[in-house]
Amino acid sequence: MEPGYPSEVLHGSEHDDHDEGVTSWVSLCPRGLWKIQQKRNGRKRQEIISPPGDDATCSCSPRLGSFCQVRVRLKASMDAANSEVSENGNEKLDRSLTGVTDAEATAFPRCQDSVLQVPLGDWITLRLGEGQCDITETCVEGMRAGEKCEILISPVENGPDDENTPICATVELKAFTPGKESWEMSAGDKWDWVKSHKERGGVKFRLGDVWGAADSYSRALKLVITLYGHIREAEKKGQQQEAEEHTDSGDKSQCLPSENEFRTTKAELHSNLSLCQLKLNQPERAKANAAKATQLEPGGAKSWYRLGQACQMVNELEEAKQAFRKLLELQPESSAALKALKNIANKEKETNTQLGLRLSKMFS
Repeated sequence: MEPGYPSEVLHGSEHDDHDEGVTSWVSLCPRGLWKIQQKRNGRKRQEIISPPGDDATCSCSPRLGSFCQVRVRLKASMDAANSEVSENGNEKLDRSLTGVTDAEATAFPRCQDSVLQVPLGDWITLRLGEGQCDITETCVEGMRAGEKCEILISPVENGPDDENTPICATVELKAFTPGKESWEMSAGDKWDWVKSHKERGGVKFRLGDVWGAADSYSRALKLVITLYGHIREAEKKGQQQEAEEHTDSGDKSQCLPSENEFRTTKAELHSNLSLCQLKLNQPERAKANAAKATQLEPGGAKSWYRLGQACQMVNELEEAKQAFRKLLELQPESSAALKALKNIANKEKETNTQLGLRLSKMFS
């Protein structure tokens, strides 16, 4: 357990079939940082739904891209439903997951006021890796079909009114389809995931889900890091030659972008993540991502503006002025840059005036 955090512990019930201890982690969710403690309970069965004709060896747990049938219930709701489940006997696994597509996964809006970003009490279908609910996905990653776990979710820091009270819930995994570990994926598959994460991030941001957008951009960047070597190799060989070599084998590496497109996309991801972090009042992180974006794409006006904003927020005014002046080089008529520089000049003037007054009092 991380030092400095509350020492609350989940206790298993006497009906647990198997106790694998408690694991914990910290998750960035709506309303801040939350600590999650997970206790895995007994396994009743294992069921992996493989598409027809798929002879690949299945994993015992879901992996990236797996469609998972999941149910999340608050502890009180689960206890009230236990008798009903017992009367009905074991629930049969739903084989409707076979052949399910991304568009057919359960669609539901993310709520800005909820830590558990899923409908409670109902069986839903999630695609692992898409970031619909960070807590639920992390729980499911280590579970097997037919298994359930108990989670205790508590805020790392309480708000001014202690509105973030601890939550106790259960997560059940009924069935899942095969997926892949990131190292098993082709470079083309990874690039497809990068583009889909980037697109989802934009959708979430436009809907006001800044936390979700930041998560999507972060997921995309984690995959981008693993692609650089593939991009360089493809660039050296030439995209045309690469396509000819792999057309018959079905290798998706011909779908990789050029090095310039890769660099631009990576810069946009850093810049977009920086914007999210500015809105989430994380100026240091926003500054680091905006700076990375300007290094990758020096002509990106938005990145220079976000770098200037982040520097202003951490009171690094010289660095902020440099960023806004660079923006003016790219866009001489930028009213935002001119206004920002004027605000900095006024703040420096006010600071100097206050300093002068204090010095005059010291020597008067």
